[in-house]
Amino acid sequence: MTQPPKTPARFDELIHPSTRLALVATLAAADWAEFAFLKEKLALSDSALSKQLATLEEAGYVATERRLEGSRRKVRARLTPTGRDAFHGHVAALQAIVGGP
Repeated sequence: MTQPPKTPARFDELIHPSTRLALVATLAAADWAEFAFLKEKLALSDSALSKQLATLEEAGYVATERRLEGSRRKVRARLTPTGRDAFHGHVAALQAIVGGP
């Protein structure tokens, strides 16, 4: 059985800031993540999380879905294939810097 092609190592300035890197890493571990979960996990305010999601969504790295549940608006987010590739490439670049596998 052949292995899938390895993502090329490439440093990504957009996801490198610690808040965005933590957000992308959290999203990489899930199919979809609820806004409230991300806010709590990353200890961010509503506005800070919204800003980071908007930046990543504008770059095509994240997709968000807004829906109404009862009288409450719910937002959830996921990494797009482009975002997932960027994350894996960034992690590979960081591993190369520190001499990892």
